[in-house]
Amino acid sequence: MNLSKSLYTKGIQCPKALWLKKYNPNVLTPPDEQAQAIFDTGNIVGDFACQLFPDGKEVPFTREYDEMIATTKKWLDEGLSNIYEATFNYEGILVMVDILTISEGEVSIYEVKSSTEVKDIYLHDVSIQYYVLKSLGYKIKSAHVVHINNEYVRDDELDIYELFKIVDVTSEVKTMQTNIPNILKEFETYLSDKENEPNIDIGKHCNKPYECDAKNYCWKVQREIPDYSIFNIFNLGSKKQIELYNQGIINIADIPQDFDMTANQKQAVENYKSKVSYIDKNSIETFLQNLTYPIYHLDFETYQQAIPQYKGLKPFEQIPFQYSLHIEHEDGTLIHKEYLSEDSIDSRYELAQKLCEDIPSDVTVLAYNMSFEKGVIKRLANSFADLEAHLLAINENIQDLMIPFQKKWYVTPSMNGSYSIKYVLPALVPEFEKAYKELEGVQNGSQAMNAFASMSKLEEGEKMKLRTALLEYCKLDTLAMVKVLEKLGKLNE
Repeated sequence: MNLSKSLYTKGIQCPKALWLKKYNPNVLTPPDEQAQAIFDTGNIVGDFACQLFPDGKEVPFTREYDEMIATTKKWLDEGLSNIYEATFNYEGILVMVDILTISEGEVSIYEVKSSTEVKDIYLHDVSIQYYVLKSLGYKIKSAHVVHINNEYVRDDELDIYELFKIVDVTSEVKTMQTNIPNILKEFETYLSDKENEPNIDIGKHCNKPYECDAKNYCWKVQREIPDYSIFNIFNLGSKKQIELYNQGIINIADIPQDFDMTANQKQAVENYKSKVSYIDKNSIETFLQNLTYPIYHLDFETYQQAIPQYKGLKPFEQIPFQYSLHIEHEDGTLIHKEYLSEDSIDSRYELAQKLCEDIPSDVTVLAYNMSFEKGVIKRLANSFADLEAHLLAINENIQDLMIPFQKKWYVTPSMNGSYSIKYVLPALVPEFEKAYKELEGVQNGSQAMNAFASMSKLEEGEKMKLRTALLEYCKLDTLAMVKVLEKLGKLNE
């Protein structure tokens, strides 16, 4: 069959996705920057996890898998106790074991994940490795998932044994063995027909455990499901959504008037069908009256480290590296302030210090989705005692520009039922959608995060270009907030 463990787990999620990967890969969505960043993080975490089992050897990667299998066998015969990327093949099923330990004639499997928990799909991943090794005649002592411990807080030195959790999944994986031949037979049946793709409908499996790279093909190309459909109003897999879908109803406009819905769902459907904006001017006016000038429009950019590089950090903690601040006075005067860290240093204290210089402790601070900004500031306050009082005072004064949209005081059809800035901004300030698209290098938060995380690898010229791009992007974020607030302020004129 020629299956790898990644193809096996893809088939577990959806056999159609496996078939498409094999026979029609052109329809699949290629990995984006975010997917590539996750992949790169996985490699970094995998390399670090090998330190848990020192003095081993890594099987060099080559597309000639027979060479990898031969190297693995040679090292096993030589009595090596730890092998990284140990490679085996049984009846066309190829597996590379992240870490294989050998003791007294028994082997143990360690599958390394950059996640912070054991997911069901990981058990399938380990179970196919167990199946291959067992079928080849190896005596298996145990099987494990190694994952990141997100409660670990780094001290001066990195403690590799605290960073990772090793979870014994031997019993679960053993239980799964009896069903593997049936799964493989099912895959073989699907893959034996190279002309006709499996007739598998869309559903929860399109997003779980991962968003499938065939989703665009199955949803948009084959079923012409619009960007805003019944799936946005009813949770994917919910009874109501399934009921409508089974009746052939995908478009919100086609939902029957008497269909049973919650008040929020009914409101969303009515807003969409009427194509009319709904604006609660009184509630918005009350919201605006709570804001006092000058208003400090604040936006952070953050990145994460799976392996914390600096003291006091947890794995995957949001680390602020940049902020933009537009200070708006009552007469319309705008002052812009900003901060962007140098790469490869722990700049949290400097950023926090600059923030305290730029924002007095007794002014209105405005953020969009303030829980994010408040979380960043609270972590900074916890880290730096001398700045704690000022930072927490800033936090107390933060208000959320998202409220009027979240509370449905301002709804337009083009917002597609969402209060995300991604939909709100083009609905209120259409010219800004073009402004973001015209930015060079960085046009969204994910790109900003990936750009900063990879900056240390760049030449000086490229680095300066990227720094300029980051500053322009973040500056536009807070200017956009100024424009949204301005639009709200003009409603009662």
